[in-house]
Amino acid sequence: MSDKTILVVGTWDTKEDELSYMAGVIAGQGGRVLSMDVSVLGETSVPCDYAKHDVAEAGGSSIQAAIETGDENQAMQIMASGAAALALKLWREGAFDGVIVLGGTMGTDLALDLCQALPIGVPKYVVSTVSFSPLIPPERLAPDIQMILWAGGLYGLNSVCKASLSQAAGAVLGAARAVEPPRRDRPMIGMTSFGKTVLRYMVRLKPALEARGFEVAVFHATGMGGRAFESLAAQGMFAAVMDFAPQEVTNHIMGSQISAGPDRMTAAGRAGIPQIVAPGCYDLVDVVGWQPLPARFAGYEVHAHNRLLSSILLGAEERREVARAYCERLAGARGPVSLILPRAGCNEWDRAGGPLHDAAGMAAFAEELRAACPANVRLLELDAHINDAAFSDCALAVFDNWIDEGALPRPAIA
Repeated sequence: MSDKTILVVGTWDTKEDELSYMAGVIAGQGGRVLSMDVSVLGETSVPCDYAKHDVAEAGGSSIQAAIETGDENQAMQIMASGAAALALKLWREGAFDGVIVLGGTMGTDLALDLCQALPIGVPKYVVSTVSFSPLIPPERLAPDIQMILWAGGLYGLNSVCKASLSQAAGAVLGAARAVEPPRRDRPMIGMTSFGKTVLRYMVRLKPALEARGFEVAVFHATGMGGRAFESLAAQGMFAAVMDFAPQEVTNHIMGSQISAGPDRMTAAGRAGIPQIVAPGCYDLVDVVGWQPLPARFAGYEVHAHNRLLSSILLGAEERREVARAYCERLAGARGPVSLILPRAGCNEWDRAGGPLHDAAGMAAFAEELRAACPANVRLLELDAHINDAAFSDCALAVFDNWIDEGALPRPAIA
């Protein structure tokens, strides 16, 4: 239990008391500490394992260059680049098991870069005065980042902020001791979906893919889930993806806050990862349920999913816009892409006879999809619903064909 080392990162010239307090909590619980200073102007009164000069040089610059910018934003971006590069190097060398970063807006900005540089499974804790704030865009969050609000601690130690700092220090050490990083013994399939009341294909597909020797990770496509999916695809974590709930694309182009960023549905393609895609919930735009309905959707049919989330039913022209957005994103894919269109509906509510059924809207979407489908994408149309067994069978047929052709590995089945 005493063999875990935590990298403690912050501006040690201005936050020495707080950083030293967290280091003391970690040491008091039997952990070890490495310290990294990311300050620019000031000098520390205690030596750090990695000084600010080491950090700047790791990013291909120097402290003098950061100072000479004359701009705190540019200077801290130099330090952020160096901190991310140095942390990744140290982790690859086995120097630490988890990281904790302390900061206000400047330190948090740096922390986001550092945490994104580290792979999933490395415990990453950020103690920040702006945790959970809308200042932080989802696309900058590492898939497994943890944030704790630094309450009452902007300047100096007190009993309020010690409660946050001690929890964070204990949490990162506990995580380092308990974490089970992703295994690499089986190729992984990344899949997007929603809950089983809306989309059900994963119930059939997951055991079928596991029987073929693959591991399956299903991502909840409500903004943060899609961001994690894209991040891991960019890291090459997936042998293939089944992106059957790309609704975050719809959300983004319709201006919803529930977005995975502008690059949703692009990372797998850039990485050359084989993709099977379907338009699950393409006809809905999700909005924050406890906020007023955006003015542009006044008069639209709204489905209140719960107190957090409401879904707005799109009209025919907006569905055409969604179809074009899908095709634009898939056009740049470097690997094989099959796009499955289940013409009988793409969520449980839009079945014939269902509360959100719109045959004309589906027809418009399908027509635009055919017209805009790029040459590198194989479009497969089904007279079935996305929740029917026929859809899952079609996806598995494409998948098995890729294995036979060598586009996917054939795992050894125990």
